[in-house]
This record gives sequence, structure tokens and C-alpha cells, in this order.
Amino acid sequence: MGRTIEADFFPQAFEVIKNKPRILIVDDNHDFTRSARLALEKTGRYFVFEENDATKAHQSAQNLKPDLILLDVAMPETDGGEVAARIQADPTLHTTPIVFLTALVTKTETRSGLRIQGHPFLAKPISFSDLIAGIEENLPARAAF
Repeated sequence: MGRTIEADFFPQAFEVIKNKPRILIVDDNHDFTRSARLALEKTGRYFVFEENDATKAHQSAQNLKPDLILLDVAMPETDGGEVAARIQADPTLHTTPIVFLTALVTKTETRSGLRIQGHPFLAKPISFSDLIAGIEENLPARAAF
């Protein structure tokens, strides 16, 4: 009965995921986060996690350690500005780029270079190509593994 059984709890898929940029999408609209996650992951370039409860966004960011956060501005209970302030105050997350998502601005304002609390933003509704462009413009360069 002294046999050793080996189990691989970290399948090969984990190796693929860990080399992809991690994107955290925080938005109270589950349909938006789900469709954005599926579309982004379908490109094969990103690992995407969605959080629909703004009160849990900071904890989700601490757990995931994302390379970029897409953050809705207008959410119930806790707005995006408050979430961004918590993330920026966290020593382990303060350098994580945040891109706000908002329906409170126009696409023209997005292209103007204006910022919300010092962060770039993307206007909703957002096209998939604009979403990818916004991610790529703000995603920090990653060291080769």
C-alpha cells in the first residue's frame, strides 16, 4: 500500500493562461462583461476575468493581479471612481493601468485625449475593435518568460 500517486492539478492550459495578459473587467452589466470576456478570450491573446459587483472589485483585483483593469464608471453602491481610488491606494496594485468604460461621454471625447481621474476611457457602447485598441494602447509591455 505504499504507492505514490501523481496528480497534475495545474493542467497545461494553466501554462498557456499564465503567459497571457490578465484583464479584469468590472461592470455591473453581466451581459456586457460576459460577451466582452468571450470575445477577448476568443482572440487567444488574453485571459479575462469578469467582476459584476463593484464592492468586490478591489478583492478580485488583489486575487487576479491583472495587467489591465477595464472599469465601468457608473455602477450602483460603489462607482468606478471609488474602485479606482482603492486600487491606486493598494501598494500591490497601484501601478495597474485602469481604463474607464462609460456611457457618459461620446466617442469624440474618447479620441480627444481627455482623461477621467487621470485614466483613459472608452465610450459605451463600444465596438470590439475599439475595445481591443483601448486594451493594446494601455496594456503595459510584459517581460518575456
